[in-house]
Amino acid sequence: MSGKVCVFAGQGAQVPGMGKDFAADADAAALFAHANAVLGFDLAKVCFEGPAEELTRSNICQPAIFTVSVAAFRTLRKRCPNLTFQMAAGLSLGEWTALHVAGVLDFESALTVLEARGRFMQQACEEQAGGMISIMGASGEQLQTICDKAGITVANINSDTQVVLSGLKEGVATAATVASGLGVKAIVLNVAGAFHSPLMASARAKLASVLDGVTFRAPQMPVLANVSGALHGDDPAAIKDAMLRQVTEPVRWSDCVKCAVGAGLAEFVEFGPGKVLSGLIKRIDKTVQTASIQDGASLDVFCQAEQA
Repeated sequence: MSGKVCVFAGQGAQVPGMGKDFAADADAAALFAHANAVLGFDLAKVCFEGPAEELTRSNICQPAIFTVSVAAFRTLRKRCPNLTFQMAAGLSLGEWTALHVAGVLDFESALTVLEARGRFMQQACEEQAGGMISIMGASGEQLQTICDKAGITVANINSDTQVVLSGLKEGVATAATVASGLGVKAIVLNVAGAFHSPLMASARAKLASVLDGVTFRAPQMPVLANVSGALHGDDPAAIKDAMLRQVTEPVRWSDCVKCAVGAGLAEFVEFGPGKVLSGLIKRIDKTVQTASIQDGASLDVFCQAEQA
């Protein structure tokens, strides 16, 4: 098996101006108009103009990144109709985008889910003051020591050398001190709360009632699951359960990339704002090729290379 993996950006990649280039295409412009109608506010304006504080709010940021990523994906498919992808993946909210492009849930449903998911996660942040800390170059034993002493948990396994931990604010501060004592590099992240940890339990419970009313279908192409680092199966109920678990459990991004590489896929194309995933993928496996489609210029470069 050889071919490409389409990967989709997660929260934190947002930047004012994102998606504006794609909206020059009539179909992409219609997609943004549709998103505005579904959500009941001018999502396109916030994407294209900001302000950054508004765009950073979880209930706006999540549907915004999703819509921009879908616009990027559809615009590429329109420009390069013979291009195919053999697998899809995304980081956190990006996994919802991957499920959408694989036909698991329609655009309106994904958009509605992500607005609610963002809102519920923000509410959970306000209930308990939490945070996250990135740990680099720690051994498994050192990570365990940090978690045990600080009372926090693993949230993101981004590569073999970078793991993000999540927990109460005071636990994150303790983790920074413990890491320093172990000689391990640590950076406290500027985030609203303890994502992908048990502190998101209330968000998971609220999201469950929203998902009860959403139709999931079997994927039309393989999609990697954050919670397992392996492929989702064909059972829609199991996919729904995995996406609920994703709210409170670690994102196994490193395992997802290794699973795709193990299937013989050596080219990853990132859609949406920024190049965060491309950087992480290269850290996980230096032998793979990466490309990111985040604006008109990067789309042009990619299409020219594909058509050469």
